Amino acid sequence: MGFNGKALAIAGSLFLAPASALAFSAGDSWDWQLTEPADLNRAVQVLDLHPDLVTPEDLAGLRARGIKTICYVSVGTLERTAPDRAAFPKDVVGKIYGDWPDEKFLDIRRLDVLLPIMTARFQRCKEMGFDAIEPDNMDVHHNDSGFPVTAKHSIAYVRLLAATAHGIGLKIGQKNVPDLTGDLVDSLDFAIAESCYQDRSCKSYLAYADAGKPVFDAEYTDRPIHFSKACTVAEKYGLSMILKDRDLTAPALWCPDEN
Repeated sequence: MGFNGKALAIAGSLFLAPASALAFSAGDSWDWQLTEPADLNRAVQVLDLHPDLVTPEDLAGLRARGIKTICYVSVGTLERTAPDRAAFPKDVVGKIYGDWPDEKFLDIRRLDVLLPIMTARFQRCKEMGFDAIEPDNMDVHHNDSGFPVTAKHSIAYVRLLAATAHGIGLKIGQKNVPDLTGDLVDSLDFAIAESCYQDRSCKSYLAYADAGKPVFDAEYTDRPIHFSKACTVAEKYGLSMILKDRDLTAPALWCPDEN
């Protein structure tokens, strides 16, 4: 099913009155934690967290300290541990996602099915006290998902997710997919990249920096990297770069001027 009026009507029926969200700024320092236990005492301006690791009280405490929070939501895969997995019909669940055997791709063309589910996930983040959404796995069109998904489907899906998030007062970012930056930068509030220095794709996010929107990048310790050289590239392209372990558990190493 394509991007159509029916999907837009579904989105409109699920919107709540917009609420204020803390503003994200280019150059904000950040850290990223998706695996327990979460360390909420790190001295950063932005924390990207899995919602299962924190409570509303935790988030209220972070907000009181001026820390902006991003809520991790997989929008392109279904995780085996997802509490709402029963809401996904079998015909929208595809092949296993590569090295992640507990995840399977979703048919992102099925906006009629996925939009209400993702809206409920976003609403949970909003009610907990998050400021923004990290929509992971936006790259279904690059993978053998079991569905004939194209870049056009990804663009349509993400734009609708952006409208959904904004409609309930949340910011939302681009996750990877540097090939789609030109199509998405006007709809989204920031970008999150992985290994853009190691993959030589940092320049692909320059449109965000040019628009005054932050780009948060994580390089990984399980790949060879000269981090001081990476930080030079980060400064050139206006990125907030960190060095992390692949499981996102250890404290980040920041470029010298970020903290």
